[in-house]
Amino acid sequence: MTSTVIILIVGIVVVLTAVYVSWRAGRLDRLHIRLELAGQALDAALLQRRSAVLLLAGSRILDPATSLMLATAAQEARIAGPEERERAESDLSRTIRAVVDQDRFREKLAEAPGGADLLEELDAVVTKVVYSRRFHNNAVGVTRTAQQRWLAKTLRLAGHTDFPRFFEIDDDPPKSMATE
Repeated sequence: MTSTVIILIVGIVVVLTAVYVSWRAGRLDRLHIRLELAGQALDAALLQRRSAVLLLAGSRILDPATSLMLATAAQEARIAGPEERERAESDLSRTIRAVVDQDRFREKLAEAPGGADLLEELDAVVTKVVYSRRFHNNAVGVTRTAQQRWLAKTLRLAGHTDFPRFFEIDDDPPKSMATE
């Protein structure tokens, strides 16, 4: 009778442990999926921002020097490799701020034909980059925490996936946009 009870208790403990480990592995898998989707959303937002900047630069509304400055920054962000990507995207953010925060820039652009639409699109994509980066970095933080737990480390529940990296860029919106 006691051996049957001991075997039953050990069996229950083994089953509960297996269920818990399976649940943790599933959670870690879902976190990796969330992280991947957040990374794709961030890439899409950065691409949309570059496209909006190139549309603005090619609109012939701005002076040639400003257009060239915007187009160059957007092109450098587009062709940047993985090591230079954060720097290039930060440079694009600073260039956007330098251009949009010029005196009466918004008023002049809004008066030009099609300028208000370009400005509205630029504001939308700048905001989208800010939110996408925050969401991505939040997903990175949660995933890193889950990967660092002793059970995940001991049983290698994350497999051979790379340790996720935060995407740190200067994505502050232009001051004239933040006040609206």
